[in-house]
Order: sequence, then structure tokens, then C-alpha cells
Amino acid sequence: MDGSGGDSGSLATPVQKKAHEAWRVYQYYLDKTTPHSTYRWMGTLVVFLIYCLRVFSIQGFYIISYGLGIYLLNLLIGFLSPLVDPELEVSDGATLPTRGSDEFKPFIRRLPEFKFWYSMTKAFCIAFLMTFFSVFDVPVFWPILLCYWVVLFVLTMRRQIAHMIKHKYIPFSIGEQKYSGRRSSASGGGGSRAD
Repeated sequence: MDGSGGDSGSLATPVQKKAHEAWRVYQYYLDKTTPHSTYRWMGTLVVFLIYCLRVFSIQGFYIISYGLGIYLLNLLIGFLSPLVDPELEVSDGATLPTRGSDEFKPFIRRLPEFKFWYSMTKAFCIAFLMTFFSVFDVPVFWPILLCYWVVLFVLTMRRQIAHMIKHKYIPFSIGEQKYSGRRSSASGGGGSRAD
């Protein structure tokens, strides 16, 4: 009776059990950080500064920094883009309002803020660990990489801003909209309303 039965949970090795328990603890603390966005971003800033200090102090690993910059640019595009792109998809679900008479629909990001933060922080940590292995220290002329990344960033952001203007959306909200009550009849006047 020892080997019979269909209990697949007992087939896990002790190492797998410990790894699963460690993952659960990690996920628990990661979930606890969700409402504390300011502290999360401050922690990411600290990790970023440590990475920059490491790269500056050893004067190398510029190709890793370039790859990291390209990855972060890709994350930023996902963060600034709507979930449903009006140019690519026509859907019955959440779309961006295009006229003043359209119903208000909140901006839904393709990459939510938490995933953006988590992916960015993880990328900085992985890049930091890569700086300890000399195989990744490819000799390159870093000013060329920097210029190329800046040009890529400017062109990409110009395209993204043009997309925002064309479809009239802003990916950031500055607080909640407050209802201020009725306007006085003097300021509202009886004039014609232009829509």
C-alpha cells in the first residue's frame, strides 16, 4: 500500500517542497508591497543607483546597460499604451472615447503599473548580477551606444506622443475628478453651446 494510491503531492521531493515554500513566502511579501507604490519606486531607484555605481566604478559592461535600456524602453511603451489600440483593433469592450459626447472610459494600460515596476526592478537586479561575470563585459565604444539609444528613445517617444494626440488620451491621471456643483447662471449664460 505504500506505493499505491494516486496522491501526487507525496511525489514532490523535499527540495521541491522547500522551493515551493520559499516561492510562497516571496509572493506573500511581494503582494504586501502592492499598495505602497511610492516605497516600491524608491526601492527601485536605490537599485538603479547601485547598478549605476557598479557600472561606473568598474568602467565596463556597457553592452549590458544598452540592453537594459532597450528593455526599459520597451516596458515604457507598454506602460504608456492603451490595452486596446484604436488603430489595430475594433472591439466591443473598453475603447478610448473619441468625442466629447462619448461615455467616459478610464485609461486601461497594456502594462499595469505594478507589472511595470516589477519587471523594471527585476531587470536592474539581473543586470547587476551580470556585472559579476566577465563573459558579459564585451568591449564597446559606449558613446556610440548612448547616442544610438538616445535617438531610439526620441523617435519612439515622438511616435508614442503622436499616437496619444491622435487618439486623445493621456496615460496619467492626476488625482480624482471632483464634482464642483452647479455653475452659476451668470457664468453659464444662455449663450449657444458649441459641441
